[in-house]
Amino acid sequence: SYDPKEYEHLSVPSDVKDVFQYITCYIPQKIELEYKLRPFIPDFIPAVGDIDAFVKVGRPDYQPDNVGLFVLDEPCANQSDPAVLCLQLRASTKQTSAKPVVVKKVENAENNSKAIERWIHDINELHKNKPAPTVQYTRNMPDIDNLMQEWPPEFEKQLNQIGLPIADLDCDLPTLVDIICSIFDIPRYESRVESLHVLFMLYLAIKNSQFQKPEN
Repeated sequence: SYDPKEYEHLSVPSDVKDVFQYITCYIPQKIELEYKLRPFIPDFIPAVGDIDAFVKVGRPDYQPDNVGLFVLDEPCANQSDPAVLCLQLRASTKQTSAKPVVVKKVENAENNSKAIERWIHDINELHKNKPAPTVQYTRNMPDIDNLMQEWPPEFEKQLNQIGLPIADLDCDLPTLVDIICSIFDIPRYESRVESLHVLFMLYLAIKNSQFQKPEN
């Protein structure tokens, strides 16, 4: 609480001392606000719930339903297609297994065109969002962008004059692979599978490159 004796010894001007007397003179007013209790029902807005806290009401027989652990628990009116979900999981994992796959079946297909169109749309979205395949090389391989750099003008001029008589070479397949990879500065090792993969990736990148000249 405020005690005016604690501030009597302050060396302040008289006008400031006069302000302290208003502190004791002030009496706060009690204002009663009028209010009305109006019960209302809020609008139902469906939304995705929070993380499952495992506080759901259990089954009457007290048996675990394992919803969310073994079976997908979707708080949504538009449930996922089991077949499409199975394909999405298979596309996102690198493990292969012989487990049975869920097969999509459309009943009364001749009169259910919407289900067929939905299936086609889901498969197109699956292929569109499918991650690009990646390969882990056991040895260091050059970057595709570095391999796509232009050759020196002298080398290109000589190559255009002589050409690549690959079909006329009298050699076995491993030697032919070594010759082609050496031309494109692709390293070769005992196993030429990774070198061939880099060679084919280089061919695909050049084919899809925007710098490729259009055919006449």
